[in-house]
Amino acid sequence: MSKAVDYETDFYYWALHNAQLLKEGKFSELDVEHLIEELEDMGNNRQELASRFMVLIGHLLKWEYQPNHRSSSWEGSINEQRLQINWLIQDKPSLKPNLLPAITKAYPQAVKLAAKDTKLPQTEFPQECPYTLEQLLDEDFYPAK
Repeated sequence: MSKAVDYETDFYYWALHNAQLLKEGKFSELDVEHLIEELEDMGNNRQELASRFMVLIGHLLKWEYQPNHRSSSWEGSINEQRLQINWLIQDKPSLKPNLLPAITKAYPQAVKLAAKDTKLPQTEFPQECPYTLEQLLDEDFYPAK
């Protein structure tokens, strides 16, 4: 079995196969290079969640705090981030427990983003994220709309 071909052509099968090799203690047959890559990527997925929440929340804050400046660009960015977050969660459901921590991590940066773009002081925005996880992921939710 070619490790690279299986990894590239059928990731799910590759993952199951390598898990079985681990269970059987067949360490010399493991695709170590790709296993390391996948394990390292797990941390990147958590970072990607936080980054996408930062942009999403920043744009929702701008939408709420500057209703006269709303634009299709802001709306497009909001939609894009929601689609990307939902896609990431569907692709890797084990990331679900990281959603609330990602929001908590992203919020201070989202406030900085919104403050810089709106020219409002950071103190103008709530100290904690005013939007629930459900609202953040709801494609029809726009604050003060």
